[in-house]
Amino acid sequence: MAEALVLEPKDFASDQEVRWCPGCGDYSILKAVHRALADAGSDPANTVFVSGIGCSSRLPYYVNTYGFHTIHGRAPAIATGVKLANPELDVWVITGDGDGLSIGGNHLLHALRRNVNLNILLFNNEIYGLTKGQYSPTSRVGTRSPTSPSGSFDQPVVPGVFAVGAGATFIARAVDIDQKGLPTLLNAGREHEGTAFIEILQNCIVYNEDIWESVSSKKTAADSHVVCVHGQPLLFGKDRKKGLRLNTQSLTLEAVVIGEAGVTENDIKVHDETSTTLAHLLLSMQAPLPMAMGILHRRQGEAFDTTYRKRKPEGRRQRVKALLRSNNVLDRRPAANS
Repeated sequence: MAEALVLEPKDFASDQEVRWCPGCGDYSILKAVHRALADAGSDPANTVFVSGIGCSSRLPYYVNTYGFHTIHGRAPAIATGVKLANPELDVWVITGDGDGLSIGGNHLLHALRRNVNLNILLFNNEIYGLTKGQYSPTSRVGTRSPTSPSGSFDQPVVPGVFAVGAGATFIARAVDIDQKGLPTLLNAGREHEGTAFIEILQNCIVYNEDIWESVSSKKTAADSHVVCVHGQPLLFGKDRKKGLRLNTQSLTLEAVVIGEAGVTENDIKVHDETSTTLAHLLLSMQAPLPMAMGILHRRQGEAFDTTYRKRKPEGRRQRVKALLRSNNVLDRRPAANS
């Protein structure tokens, strides 16, 4: 038997010069990806990164694996083809809030609903960085940009809510600088059977600086986000005295403080990652409620590529491969005098 690969994060770094703006959150995400691949014992020869267009989509150049830098918004479709052609490959999709939710929204939706065995990382900096700062589908109301000098009045897309609506079986959210938790979260998605959709809150230092300051700063993070762990109460705050309670009348989550107004820990909602309804409530929370982080939804479901292989017998797939590698297509072209 061949010995298992033992690689360090540096072994997954390519020889390409990393070209992002100094201070960009993409550097942190790239570092976490290298760490996740090493921790998982990934084989570079069996790993593929597929991206679309945007700052985030440069990442395949910087990972020492196979990769495709494809066309705007189409990375999920191309990655689906890669996975169906060779189900043994470990396929990752790199996209951004503009690439994935604007021109690529249709392709992202179908990858999620089909439950293709892909690990989709959506970098969300709430702005178009590569094309110089236009507001994106996730930009908040009031965002000033070259295309909204008076402030955007579009209602933003919430990526996780979009994923819930598409029927995703794994939905998670993290922040770019979390070098302790992000690699673990990435590998949890990698191990999931089906599509893993991971939104990563990412800083654009040029066009949308500090947009996630409240959830990334050590001074405010404890009170501004809640880390969701299956089977654990939804507690947050520096002293873990704040929590989320389900308001059974309005069917919404509300922030309460243990010890105030008769609130006890028994009143705090316990996270159930299998519940689609709870995932929707957590992902829909807006300030002053905390932002939900971690694995927000995970349930079992057969991956599309598994179903595909069952429906397409191996013999038939081998005949298709043989046809594609033959000259039969050329031979069927009409003769010059026909």
